[in-house]
Amino acid sequence: MTFWHYIQPAYTASGFLIGGLVGMTGVGGGALMTPLLILLFGISPATAVGTDLLYASFTKAGGTFVHGYNRTINWRVVGRLALGSVPATALTLLALYLLRIESGGTRGLITNVLGVALLCTSLALIFRAPLMRFYHRQVGEMNPKLVRSLTIATGAILGVLVSISSVGAGAIGVTALILLYPKMPSREIVGSDIAHAVPLTLVAGMGHWWLGSIDWSLLASLLTGSLPGIVAGSFFAHRVPDPALRLILAGVLLLVVARLWFF
Repeated sequence: MTFWHYIQPAYTASGFLIGGLVGMTGVGGGALMTPLLILLFGISPATAVGTDLLYASFTKAGGTFVHGYNRTINWRVVGRLALGSVPATALTLLALYLLRIESGGTRGLITNVLGVALLCTSLALIFRAPLMRFYHRQVGEMNPKLVRSLTIATGAILGVLVSISSVGAGAIGVTALILLYPKMPSREIVGSDIAHAVPLTLVAGMGHWWLGSIDWSLLASLLTGSLPGIVAGSFFAHRVPDPALRLILAGVLLLVVARLWFF
């Protein structure tokens, strides 16, 4: 059978839609793709998370190449984040293995952590500006050693969240970096967050492959749609007001949280 026999149009269309949103806002890949696969297509939570992680690693590798070419990545910050996220990811995957990835309890854990991660992501999108103003008034500039320790701790938190839910590397990661490195240019914040997401999602995705929670046909279908979707979204990004996009995305995420927890 050829490659195209494995492509499923509904998944490809979803990949294009989500890719377009990621191209326009820079966030929303895992936050939208994973709940979409679970709620709309009935994919098991473990398979949705595992497949989305590898999907994210491929798509963000392309973004890392572009940001690296433009020299908009702070590799020291990426290293600090990875120092926390990679070990935390490995330990979380081991815990999922011991809990048995497809057991009822683990499915409930993934759904609940997914809801918390989506809620945190939506709040980060809505309240990022006032949160930063409050933070800078109350905290100001921190000691460099403390910033290093908090960056590693942030990576560890992201490692746990992303390994269980595939959500958190975008909006939550960017918000944390803005608070920790207020003098860093925004393009470096975004570039560093995307670069860190590659090893994070790749390690987590490979771990889910080991756990047996990857659907390769689904992955191929999503990538077939998302890669051109990201290009198209990036083209239209400057034509749509960013605050409006972020509020719409946050509203969608809150609806998803309500659907996961209450219905």
